[in-house]
Amino acid sequence: MAGVQVGNRIIGADSPVTVGWENIGRVEGGPIKQFVFTYFQPFFLFSVVAFFYWAPNDIAVASTAFMIGIAFRYSLLALEWVNPRYESWKLTWKEFATDTFYVALGYTILRMVDNYVGDGVMVAAIQGWFDWEDFSWFTGLPLLIQALMISMIFDFGQYWMHRGMHNWYPLWLTHAPHHYITQLNIQKGAVGNPIELFLIGLGVGGFFDFLPRAFLLAGAIGMTVSIYQHINVRFNTPAWWRYIFNTVEHHSVHHSQDYEATRSNYSGTWIIWDRLFGTCVDGEAELLGMDGGRRMDIGETMLFPFREGMRSYKAASERMKAAGTPNQQQEPAE
Repeated sequence: MAGVQVGNRIIGADSPVTVGWENIGRVEGGPIKQFVFTYFQPFFLFSVVAFFYWAPNDIAVASTAFMIGIAFRYSLLALEWVNPRYESWKLTWKEFATDTFYVALGYTILRMVDNYVGDGVMVAAIQGWFDWEDFSWFTGLPLLIQALMISMIFDFGQYWMHRGMHNWYPLWLTHAPHHYITQLNIQKGAVGNPIELFLIGLGVGGFFDFLPRAFLLAGAIGMTVSIYQHINVRFNTPAWWRYIFNTVEHHSVHHSQDYEATRSNYSGTWIIWDRLFGTCVDGEAELLGMDGGRRMDIGETMLFPFREGMRSYKAASERMKAAGTPNQQQEPAE
């Protein structure tokens, strides 16, 4: 398989990857269906942002955002049955049950852990340690500017954390289970080892002072953009959207069985970070996963970093012992 040259890399040499927007399939059907699946993503982005911008203070709260997020997630799950991107990605009951376990894990145990050792606690400790002054002037900026800054600052950190997970072996051990998924659907973003899910959620936005409403607006942007990374829906994504935002097309490339393709499209929301740092590949892939598309079960996902880490440690120790005990030459007798 020859692959396609993208910059200095060959994409698709190990597994098929469609490179270039002009080669990606489009929604089939009449004008109404074309219209809906072209403007669906922008419509919900602007609608949810407008809601949290103008809603009264007693409604624009975190619990409301949580309920909207749940309803939106499962509405998109239903949409996957209406216009799937790939039949091979169609959800089975086994996949649904497994994915729901990870989603529940994220909303319960991981959320509780984050309250005690998450980025908010870390940021507070560092600020107190260095006695840094607050960046209070940020709260004087227009609300939407604050929201965009929060979203982009968080995603900038997520980009480098995600990129680090693909380039530093200890971090890769935590991230690898997520790359054993063999299909994309709306719950797949929650699938992975808890350590990885904790690390990828860390951010540096807490170092800056923003209004609480700005955090809700930033969350609305993330909910109505990054949620599409893992979705089995065919969209006619507008050109401006796919240029600045990460899409399911981008993320399918990242999850493909082609090694070079997986080392691209690291951002969570703003694909412009990948464009800026030379890691963006526009395209899509259907064949996903690792080890030829082997599915990893829950037990292996939980134990993988520890088991593989121990194997690597033992192998390295044996190599060091072998390298440190060369055949000793006999001293000549006097």
